[in-house]
Amino acid sequence: MHRPHFRRTKIIITLGPASESESALERLIQAGADVVRLNMAHAKHEWVRTVIRRVRAVSARLNKEVSIMMDIKGPEIRTGDVAVPYELKVGELFDFLARPQPDRPASEVRSVSVNYADIVKDVAVGDTVLVDSGLIRLKVLEKDADHLRCQVLVPGRLGSRRHINLPGVRVNLPSFTEKDRADTLVGIEEGIDYVALSFVREGRDIDQLVSFLQEHRSRARVIAKIEDQQAIANLDEIVRASHGLMVARGDLGIECPFEELPILQRRAVQTCLAHGRPVIIATHMLETMIENPVPTRAEITDIANAVFEEADCIMLSGETTIGKYPVESVQVFDKVARRMEQVEAAGYASKLSLASDKLKVLRSAVVMADQLLAAGIVVFTRQGFMAQGLAALRPRHSPIFAITNNLETQRQLALLRSVDPLFLTFSSQPEETVLSTLKLLKDTGRVEAGAKLVIVSDILASNNQLVDSIQLRTVG
Repeated sequence: MHRPHFRRTKIIITLGPASESESALERLIQAGADVVRLNMAHAKHEWVRTVIRRVRAVSARLNKEVSIMMDIKGPEIRTGDVAVPYELKVGELFDFLARPQPDRPASEVRSVSVNYADIVKDVAVGDTVLVDSGLIRLKVLEKDADHLRCQVLVPGRLGSRRHINLPGVRVNLPSFTEKDRADTLVGIEEGIDYVALSFVREGRDIDQLVSFLQEHRSRARVIAKIEDQQAIANLDEIVRASHGLMVARGDLGIECPFEELPILQRRAVQTCLAHGRPVIIATHMLETMIENPVPTRAEITDIANAVFEEADCIMLSGETTIGKYPVESVQVFDKVARRMEQVEAAGYASKLSLASDKLKVLRSAVVMADQLLAAGIVVFTRQGFMAQGLAALRPRHSPIFAITNNLETQRQLALLRSVDPLFLTFSSQPEETVLSTLKLLKDTGRVEAGAKLVIVSDILASNNQLVDSIQLRTVG
């Protein structure tokens, strides 16, 4: 049987004042963090370089290589500055200006400028404008070349630089902005493992970033963040174009009717598993633990549902950036995930299309491991693709020991469900590599003598061709 202390679901933490120190990082990684996220919305490049090097140093010291994900800001529409916040009232008329109008008469309808000049082209009369995470809702009554005139439906306090959402509206903003390019270059130089692209709307948005990474000879993988209705409409092509998906429930919950959110989350997970892509569930998972030492019962159930659906990762944002209880938040994730992994999961991976012979071989290995209750599935991988294929098949009992001679691959595999990546220098003799692996697993306490392991590898046939192989070994 697999080790009881092995957790399949991976935990992502977001760095900030509450978690960026060396001592805090050490406690968080020891508590179970697998992936470190850098939110580039307001991050300075000097800070990025400092914390990435700090994460690498702490990881090396703890002998646990974590993955680093740079979450780039992407396009966004915001209001301009206001001298004093507006208290908007129900029924009031209010204007959004496509460009600043300093000579606008004071007696006119109150207004605020917007950082997107084409907003008047994209938005139609009758559309909804949401401001400040949807707390303020307005309806467009009329428009001209310079402004949208709206009526306040849900009142609120409107301050400077508030985020604007336009549900169902296709905006013509670039998906990969100049700021994103500058930020990503810094990440490439520092060796990040993943780039999360915000507000992905279609597959070609991802292609731009992939091309940029290739131009700069980076092996970083791309996570597509789905945050609006257009992304949902193009979900299948987005999943196929990316290396993984993040269900960003914050903006998604604003852009879509809130009662649809659980259905959209489930659909996103099912689509990812059908295509063999990792999936991350993010936003508001332990929001109350920013201030409180214990979660609500509803938050516990939310985490449990993500684990039941067999998501690869669950993510902490404000809980670990500014929260009072960052380590405790990771511990809650860890405890709930371990418990939920002991019950039968949703089984969405059964819909994975076995389009290649390689996947059929991997399926055979998983079936064998499941039937034998094997202590682990061992796979040798340089680029990580075999390990990702096994992870996509969601073995019920066995951890996946992904043995690689590439440090970059080891770090990237830290994001995948059930994968325990280990670094090993490969021998020119395959049997020596297998024996070294068995010794490594035994010496690190991952398996015990007598344990059964299913080993997936390629072997050299008599005609000097590599053929896929599945072996059953008993640990000596």
